This record gives sequence, structure tokens and C-alpha cells, in this order.
Amino acid sequence: MEAIKRGIALACAGLSPEGGEAAARAIMTTDTVPKTHAVELELDGVPVRVGGMAKGSGMIHPNMATMLAFVTTDAAVAPGWVGSVVKRVADRSFNQVTVDGDTSTNDTFLVLAGGAAGNPPVQPGSAQAERLERAITDVARELARMIARDGEGATRLITVRVEGAPDDEQARLAARAVASSNLVKTAVHGGDPNWGRIVCALGYSGCELAIDRLTVTVAGLTVFTAGAGVEVDLGAVGRAFQQAEIEIVADLGLGEGRAEAWGCDLSQDYVRINAEYTT
Repeated sequence: MEAIKRGIALACAGLSPEGGEAAARAIMTTDTVPKTHAVELELDGVPVRVGGMAKGSGMIHPNMATMLAFVTTDAAVAPGWVGSVVKRVADRSFNQVTVDGDTSTNDTFLVLAGGAAGNPPVQPGSAQAERLERAITDVARELARMIARDGEGATRLITVRVEGAPDDEQARLAARAVASSNLVKTAVHGGDPNWGRIVCALGYSGCELAIDRLTVTVAGLTVFTAGAGVEVDLGAVGRAFQQAEIEIVADLGLGEGRAEAWGCDLSQDYVRINAEYTT
């Protein structure tokens, strides 16, 4: 603890408004780029800011991951408000990101509100609370996407959007299952519009599924509907798979629930990165 205390004192002595980029780089491990995002909004006519930084590239999976994320705002908020929304924010952002299906005990997600903006404190249930929570969620979601995009060995960001689920929680289950599937991830890497792998993941996700109501699109091209695969221009799919982001959309046709999850393709470089070093 003495070494840690000395380090804290030294770090605090060096604090400055220009230190954000250095901090974002300092927490990197196998990340190839620092991950930061910020937005600005007005609450009761007062400009406030929400900013964040994160690190994570491997051992990334919902709920527990080798991930650090810090989101701060200068908004003034009622005591306890941040604690009441942080789990909801995590469920819409970092708990929907996966790189390799491996988990860790090292993950941290902190949201801090300092009050320096000088706005009237945001009260639970108010319109200002909704706007601030939405801004915090937007920052967290963008950081989660950055983690997936920078996954170890990744060449593609995979966005999975589920619509028409019985509720949002079931939609989150279904989206996570598809984004986590190694078979889906390798299909994306190889440019193969294999709808069977996607439907399989939806089936074992735990989400309610009616195969005759399901429609699946890959990169905007319909590959499955009404219980069967459809003819698709494989050349068009191949060209779409050259994009930096591939979107998979599954409409379950069962309700109003919707969610997104983010992952990346699984490449030979992932194996190389994790085979060539020891910890």
C-alpha cells in the first residue's frame, strides 16, 4: 500500500486539463489506439460536458472483461442519481460488447459527476435526468464500439441489431449471442453470408424465437426470411464484407424489444497475438 499511496500522490501532483490523452494511453495494454469520446449538451440553459476513456482489446466479453472505462461529467446531479443509472447504462453499452468470449475479473466502469458546470442539480425523473443519462449512454456506447473495433487481430467491426423481440432484455440476449459466436465471427472474416450460423446463435441465445417470423439481413442484404434462406448476390455480399463495419440485423417479429451488440471478426492475427506472448 505504501508504494500505491506514493504513486497516487505523484499522479495527483501532475493533474492538468491537458492530461486526458496521456491517461487514455497509460491504461492501454494490447490496444492499438487510445479510446476517448465526449459530447456537450445544455441542462437548464447551462452547457455541460460528458467525456470518457476506455481500454480493452482482448479478454472482452459481456459482464466481466479485461476492460477499464471511465465516464465523467461536470454536471451537478442529485446525490445517488449516478448510482441509480450506471447499471442501466452498462447494460446498453459495455455489457453488449464482445471480442473473444473470454472473461476476466479486472473490469471497471466508473461514472463520476463533479458539478463544476454550475447547473441546478439534476433531479431523478426529470427531463434533465433523461437527457444526461442519454448523453452518458451515448459516450459509453461509442467507447464500447471502439473496444470492439480494436479487438485483438480484428479487421471488421460487427454490429448486431435485434428488433421485434418480446422485450429489450431478450433482444440484448439475442444480440450478444450473435456477436459472441465464433462461427459468425469467422464467417464475417471470410466474407461468407452464412445465415445458418446467425440463426443458430439466435436459437441458443435464450431469447424467444419463431423461425417463421424471423428475417435476417447481412450488410443490408436479406439472407433469411419466413423460415428459409433466400437467393442473394454473393458478389454484392463479398463487396459489402470489405467495409470496416458489417451490420447484421435480425427482426424476430414478436414484439417491440430492440437492442444492439458489438463484436469483431476472428482472424489468424488473434491466434498469433495470444500465442506469442506470456504473462
